[in-house]
Amino acid sequence: MASIPEIQIPLAPLGSNSMAKIPLLGFGTASWPFGGISEEVLKESILTAIKLGYRHFDTASLYHTEECLGKAISEALAIGLIQSRGELFITSKLWCSDVHPHRVLPALQNTLQKLGLEYLDLYLIHIPVSMKPEGGYSLIFNQSYLLPMDFKSVWEAMEECHKLGLAKNIGVSNFSSKKIEQLLQTAKIPPAVNQVEMNPVWQQKKLRKFCEEKGIHVTAYSPLGAKGTFWGTDQVMDCEILKEIARAKGKTLAQVCLRWVHEQGVSVLVKSYNKERMKKNLDIFDWKLSPEESQKIDQIPQRKGFRALGFVSDDGPFKSLEDMWDEEINLIVSE
Repeated sequence: MASIPEIQIPLAPLGSNSMAKIPLLGFGTASWPFGGISEEVLKESILTAIKLGYRHFDTASLYHTEECLGKAISEALAIGLIQSRGELFITSKLWCSDVHPHRVLPALQNTLQKLGLEYLDLYLIHIPVSMKPEGGYSLIFNQSYLLPMDFKSVWEAMEECHKLGLAKNIGVSNFSSKKIEQLLQTAKIPPAVNQVEMNPVWQQKKLRKFCEEKGIHVTAYSPLGAKGTFWGTDQVMDCEILKEIARAKGKTLAQVCLRWVHEQGVSVLVKSYNKERMKKNLDIFDWKLSPEESQKIDQIPQRKGFRALGFVSDDGPFKSLEDMWDEEINLIVSE
């Protein structure tokens, strides 16, 4: 018999393009450098997360955590933390070196083999760009490997993964409104999700409005600003407005950030290997920010953390940050 989680995380519909529901708080498995966390630490953290009530686990071929997540899921079933695979919502992502029509299905099959699963709940195109296969699974690569993405053919391959039942839902990540529009021109199955950077210092108002109009659910990553990663900054955790609100509420700054994201009607991914912080991150559902606090957060100056400069090249598909992020670039403050 499955154990009872400490907290029941609420679910939300994936939007008008899917009948599925997604837990509103999920557990991320990305750590920089990718693959740098020990398998034992990650596996124990995932098992602890399941005990606490986390049910959505996010991975990617880029993160080199699929195999470890799969082992944790197998152990959770074996020791009775969960009764069936169906209790979990598992997301993984197609990396750029596999963003080619003939490589999509084999990449998903490889992901499923590593996870030891028969299907994913959600499969995402990680970034809207292709790369020569020799680029491998790394964020450090030769820019000469970069290629434009064939939106029509790649998405058709994603749709085939869905039709085969290997991916219950398909979507995108790091896609601007303009790039989603381009995909929708030929898509037979619209993306269910757009997973993007989102926090009080990068609020994504325009993109969220667009996704809502198109029936696309938004999942937020880096809700605390991705502090400690090679693209991250301290801008969220050092924000005085957020510190003031946290003191007034008797909450942690992280809880204020997660609550704010939750109140925007999106799901959010958070990561910690500390059990007490994992528990605190769950404590966001039984209190609210006041209208005045929300207004203060609304006025925080905006600056994107993950700008993806490595994907910008004179010889590549994106010759500037404007090419990469389209209209969303206009709020980025130059360094």
